[in-house]
Amino acid sequence: MKKVPIGVSDFKELITENYYYVDKSLFVKEIIDDGAKVILLPRPRRFGKTLNMSMLKYFFEKRDEDNKYLFENLNINKYEDIMDMQGKYPVIYLTFKDIKDGNFQKCYEKMKEIISIEYYKHKYLLDNHLKGIEETYFKKILSMEASQGQYETSLKNLSKFLSEYYNQKTIVLIDEYDTPIQSGYLSGYYKEIIEFIRNFLSGALKDNEYLQKGVLTGILRVAKESIFSGLNNLEVCTILKNHYSDKFGFLEGEVEEILKQYNIEFEMDEVRKWYNGYIFGENVIYNPWSILNYVKNHEKGFRPYWVNTSSNDLIKNVLAKSGEKIKIELEDLIKGKDIVKTINEDIVIHDIDKGSENVWSFLLFSGYLKVVKEEFKRGRVYCNLKIPNAEVNYLYEEIIMSWFSESINNDKFDVMLKSLINGDIKTFGKILKEFVLNSISYFDTAKESEKVYHAFVLGMLVALCDDYQVKSNRESGYGRYDVALIPRDKSKLGIIIEFKKVDKDDKETLDIAAKNALKQIKEKNYKQELLDIGIKNIIELGIAFEGKEVLVVEG
Repeated sequence: MKKVPIGVSDFKELITENYYYVDKSLFVKEIIDDGAKVILLPRPRRFGKTLNMSMLKYFFEKRDEDNKYLFENLNINKYEDIMDMQGKYPVIYLTFKDIKDGNFQKCYEKMKEIISIEYYKHKYLLDNHLKGIEETYFKKILSMEASQGQYETSLKNLSKFLSEYYNQKTIVLIDEYDTPIQSGYLSGYYKEIIEFIRNFLSGALKDNEYLQKGVLTGILRVAKESIFSGLNNLEVCTILKNHYSDKFGFLEGEVEEILKQYNIEFEMDEVRKWYNGYIFGENVIYNPWSILNYVKNHEKGFRPYWVNTSSNDLIKNVLAKSGEKIKIELEDLIKGKDIVKTINEDIVIHDIDKGSENVWSFLLFSGYLKVVKEEFKRGRVYCNLKIPNAEVNYLYEEIIMSWFSESINNDKFDVMLKSLINGDIKTFGKILKEFVLNSISYFDTAKESEKVYHAFVLGMLVALCDDYQVKSNRESGYGRYDVALIPRDKSKLGIIIEFKKVDKDDKETLDIAAKNALKQIKEKNYKQELLDIGIKNIIELGIAFEGKEVLVVEG
């Protein structure tokens, strides 16, 4: 039985060391047939980008060792005209997937090292080929003593050196080009890294007479930073397009075959629930990292493998700082519903948290949402978005619960919710005050206490979902309530909560606002829905916010 290739991203190693391989070799044919000079393929992390780029390197690379045997038993071998191109080009291959640093200097030093290592692979160019200024330049890059300007032109110059040596244009492959950009965004050196990468890439990819074809992967396009400005030979194939849509991730049939090979095909329905759900173009795609990890560890049951492969700091920060509207829509997503959003394929990392549409676009292209319906109207793309599967839903729940653990400890949060559902409103109110006090600064909401309220509602939704249906902003009686906790066991306590923010223009106090909230519950007869389904034990709460102050009044 073949070994499960967990973390194996080198194509040659995978083929020669008896690892299981899902044949994606026709990716090579699609690249060759594509008329675009430069192709950018944004995909979520851990969806096979590095392995595919490694395969391209071994296919195209001109070297003393013949790698044709690697493709003998693969689908690509059926195409003689394509196989005639195997081993015919000089190749530059760079991957930035591990450049995740807290400051620009460390990031820049690592990029210099990666470039130097690639130059070292081609040090044969120094043997009677490069002379004078070119030889001096090459040696400076090798020794990591070149200036920043020289490193910015190093990619273009290496393509020139290789093309002249082999009398053949160069193929440039850059994997995870935007990982340093994301680190720059999170760590405060965004401007510096954008400038470097813009200059580094543009010289090699724009109007470069020595370029045969360029292929880049990443998560986002990052177009508006002008990294690719003026690059009229660029094709961008996001997950919304059908091109290359079956080349990253596993198709349904491929997953069925994997499970069959390892004698666990009976688990297919549960596998589908946990790891299926992505839509790339017209294809339903499974998360390959999660599938392979499950196959290797299936005796341990279903686990959230993909969402635990990184800290998810960017996702967490974006959602924590998001406004009231996003948190309301996040409620719907957690409940299994879909939301309709305009999607921007040119999403800019720097502007992710500067508009709700940017947030949803980022979550989609990063693999945390899927498209269930797409419509093009008046020049804009509208998508129905949904959480892809149980694994990603777990991540959202973990992020929501982390908001509480960073404001009050988990034990207090549990006590707060147990006090609420048991009718101990005094204890509930006391701990709620502590949560609001600590949350204000965390959510950056000094002027918007509604964000704290919606975070609290999401917390109840996640923590109480097994025993309660949590409804918010729904029609009931003669109006709308803010939150209703509807017990699945009708003998338990039902709870209606109305939230109010103190209106200083009306000279309200916390006490008046809380009592007005309670008054509204009674006047609008919000409890009628609970009575109609047989819940007789109901309490009504008015909760008022004023900055960092909160008051709970029971009816």
